[in-house]
Amino acid sequence: MNTGILESLNQIARSKKIEKKVLIEALEAAMASASKKSYGGAQNIAVHFNEETGEFAAYAVKKVVETVADPSLEVSLSEAQEAFAEAQLDMELEYPLPPATFGRIAAQTAKQVVVQRVREAEREQVFKDFKARQNEVVSAVVQRSEGKNVLVDLGEVEALLPPREQVYKEDYSPQDRIKVYVVDVRRTNKGPKIIVSRTHPNLVKRLFELEVPEIHEGIVEIKAIAREAGVRTKIAVQSHDEKVDPVGACVGMKGTRVQAIVGEILGEKIDIIPWQEEVDKFITNSLSPAKISRVLLDEGAHSATVVVPEDQLSLAIGKKGQNVRLAAKLTGWKVDIKSEGQLAEEQLKAAGAELAESESRSAEGGEESGDAGEAPQAPGVAELPGVGEKTAERLAEAGFGDVAALAGASVEALTQIEGIGEKTAEKIIEAAKEQSAAE
Repeated sequence: MNTGILESLNQIARSKKIEKKVLIEALEAAMASASKKSYGGAQNIAVHFNEETGEFAAYAVKKVVETVADPSLEVSLSEAQEAFAEAQLDMELEYPLPPATFGRIAAQTAKQVVVQRVREAEREQVFKDFKARQNEVVSAVVQRSEGKNVLVDLGEVEALLPPREQVYKEDYSPQDRIKVYVVDVRRTNKGPKIIVSRTHPNLVKRLFELEVPEIHEGIVEIKAIAREAGVRTKIAVQSHDEKVDPVGACVGMKGTRVQAIVGEILGEKIDIIPWQEEVDKFITNSLSPAKISRVLLDEGAHSATVVVPEDQLSLAIGKKGQNVRLAAKLTGWKVDIKSEGQLAEEQLKAAGAELAESESRSAEGGEESGDAGEAPQAPGVAELPGVGEKTAERLAEAGFGDVAALAGASVEALTQIEGIGEKTAEKIIEAAKEQSAAE
């Protein structure tokens, strides 16, 4: 028994993390290649390895044919049936060959074949390992830069951190330890090519899954995430257990959990907000820390107009529009921020334009419609500047169902109604008084 080969196979399989079966196939191919030089290159040689004895056996492979053209590769049916009773046409039969003595060239050829097969097997194993880890976070050590690309060591293989996946304000120095997100794993002639990222939103998502047990266990779910790498991330979370606060679970005691993640992404700010099924509430949460007066939804256009007090306008928009951009990415809705004053001014202009157009239509078509002699109808509460249908309904519920009632109302009374601020109340009362005077 050749125990030396068996021990070597087991050792290589363990150290290279390659299946023993792959190594045996490589050895058989190497021995077959070397045997061709010993037995004659014209023959078709197959070599089989016996795992129990550690011995190799060589065979000449011949195809069963009616008429033999090449005796080294073919055998007639009658001759084949003498050695193999079950032989039939087109079968391939293996005839045992005597043990061969391998020369220097044959041995060198066998060694080259084994080395090549082992290298291919290593590459394939690395590819499979990292293909399974695609879309996951792994630890990496910065190796070097090649132009604008950064190469990082993942332990078994190098990965590429291209410019588009780098955070603009991060410096990557050799031996720096960083967390990266595996974006893509591809096969190439030179082995697996692994692309990693520091900018992908899922880098932050996976870090939360690793840091927060409640997320890993499925108690808390990350419903949405939006990121501007290096600056700010917004993440929306929901709890499937009413006893667990999703935001508190992610923040951790004294902020330890979220601070650990902030440390991994080098100080990038993270806003954790509760996810809401009601779109208007979700949009309100997404614009935190700004205070929102109300949200007007346009379902058809999938857009939302968010109304805020004057002093909250810049906070809601954020530096260079960052807060509203991230809110739009997080919610999936187009978000437009307006102050109470801006909205009232727009509604006033729209009402004036609509009134002018109505008067124009009346003047042009009054005789035909038979309404030329009728006095124009005074607009109702809903048509006053700064008052929409919902606000009109709330006003009516509070006892201000007509223009006259509004004209005599106080600012304090109107600000008690949901969605009406002090400036809006003043504009509504002023418009009501003007309308009452005109009547």
